[in-house]
Amino acid sequence: MPTSTSVQRTVLVGAALILTLGACGQQRASDSAAGVGSSASPSAPGASPYVEPGAGDGAPHYNENNAYRRTGEMSPAHERDAEREAARIEPVLKRLWEQGKWDPATVRAALLKLGYEEGDDALTVREMFRRFKNNGYYTPEGAMVGLSVHPDACVTAFVQKSNYGVRTNGPYLETGCFEPPYGH
Repeated sequence: MPTSTSVQRTVLVGAALILTLGACGQQRASDSAAGVGSSASPSAPGASPYVEPGAGDGAPHYNENNAYRRTGEMSPAHERDAEREAARIEPVLKRLWEQGKWDPATVRAALLKLGYEEGDDALTVREMFRRFKNNGYYTPEGAMVGLSVHPDACVTAFVQKSNYGVRTNGPYLETGCFEPPYGH
């Protein structure tokens, strides 16, 4: 069946249009022989083109998925108060660590001598979070300390056989002064 020249042209123009539109937005490989290239680096195959601002590894929803690990903000005045309390707690934990005493009852008794009150909105001393090791869960020796200095300011500390530490932070959304061990 003979085709007219106008039909052939229409088909060719249509095919060229489809190829052109289909290539919109695609990044071309550089022609290194001609010295022509792009300053943009190619992305990994299958990588999401969206990178959330502040995302640690660039994964979509990184910030949303890790919100439980972020602390609230402290006011400058409350941060100074928390730092002052951390400076009181640190030498006590250092002394206990040097003496090899890191069980929660001993740590609690030593910190109560500083005048803290125990309770939800004050001092909390507890055992360490359970951990997974060698195909099973165990609770390591040691104590975790959470002191709520103000509703927006905490002192978080720990003492265990290997070391001890004290820091200040805002409260965590779901766990108060204690950093959550994992998400839900």
